[in-house]
Amino acid sequence: MTDLRVFSRHMRSAQLCMPGARRWFAAHGLDWSDFVTNGIPATVLGQWGDPLAARAIEQARAEETNDGR
Repeated sequence: MTDLRVFSRHMRSAQLCMPGARRWFAAHGLDWSDFVTNGIPATVLGQWGDPLAARAIEQARAEETNDGR
């Protein structure tokens, strides 16, 4: 089983501010450019328990469910 990946489209769907998300990534030592290109595992994004990150993860889960995965 592969880890659910969160992409920038999920952040936009969660109505998160992209400049703020970019700053959040930098503050947590995460590579924004890699995220934009490849997404990020939900387990990595969720490890801080941030409620805004949780919203993006939920969007990714909803998309996966709607796609029948």
